[in-house]
Amino acid sequence: MKYLFGPVPSRRLGISLGIDLVPFKTCTYDCVYCECGKTTNKTIRRKEFFPYRNLIRELNSFLKVKPKLDYITFSGSGEPTLSSIIGKIIVYLKMKYPQYKIAVLTNGSLLYREQVRKDLAQADIVIPSIDSVTLKTFKKINKPHSKLNLKKIIDGLIEFRKMFKGQLWIEIFIIKGINDSRKEILKIKELLDKLKPEKIQLNTLDRPGTEAWVKQVSKKELLKIKKMIPGSEIIAKFKDKDKYFREHSTSIDKLILSAISRRPMTIKDLNIILNIKIAELQKYIRILLDQKRIVTKKEKRGIFFEIRRQYNRKY
Repeated sequence: MKYLFGPVPSRRLGISLGIDLVPFKTCTYDCVYCECGKTTNKTIRRKEFFPYRNLIRELNSFLKVKPKLDYITFSGSGEPTLSSIIGKIIVYLKMKYPQYKIAVLTNGSLLYREQVRKDLAQADIVIPSIDSVTLKTFKKINKPHSKLNLKKIIDGLIEFRKMFKGQLWIEIFIIKGINDSRKEILKIKELLDKLKPEKIQLNTLDRPGTEAWVKQVSKKELLKIKKMIPGSEIIAKFKDKDKYFREHSTSIDKLILSAISRRPMTIKDLNIILNIKIAELQKYIRILLDQKRIVTKKEKRGIFFEIRRQYNRKY
């Protein structure tokens, strides 16, 4: 599959089939915490990155067998609203496969545009991120495109809330020492009070981000923030929670380990063999590297991954 990935277990959305509408790391932001790495194409120009007919053909091929899914989710390794055909695809799915719910994970940066708001109007859930509403902190965390305006972004979120009939969930990514102060949180709360989202989700780093200085806040600190934002919930992964996600995600770990136990492979090799999107593979590869279960080796064709010698006997 070129444009679909999964289905994968999601902590928030259950079993989710992902749709990636933009090339790898094409985004309006260059967030310091992004687990997919640095943005290589920072843009605010919307376009049809991949042919509509090809996307529909792949969707039909996968969905014709009526797989059990909780959601079809527009996400991946970039900002999905940069795709000018996202609205067209949502409408198609709603007409052809009404049994499936549609979710969109977005940074919300383009909701100031009327057409983007219209494109997302047919989704069941839209999950924008709000990491800060103060300009200095916003720029430090999200590194937005130079032509983006924070006030317009906030106004766009408010306008979208007025017209959207589905559920609005807001995700806030908390970085230690950056946006975790009482002042920052209360400023965000002011906006949340206007938006009145169905869910407010607090997150923090659980895998290496783009910048090495990005630090996770503790569970205790998140609980303090939770009290400051009534009705919010913690979705961050800590060692003592998310048993469901850990149990299911290990299957992808095992697929990767099993594949590279036969021979060293690049991420592109794994993408072809396992039929898992590169953005998804990167998440698990980073975990395996952090656990020191695999190592990297640079060759002419690129970076290869192989199992550390002491783990090879298991596969």
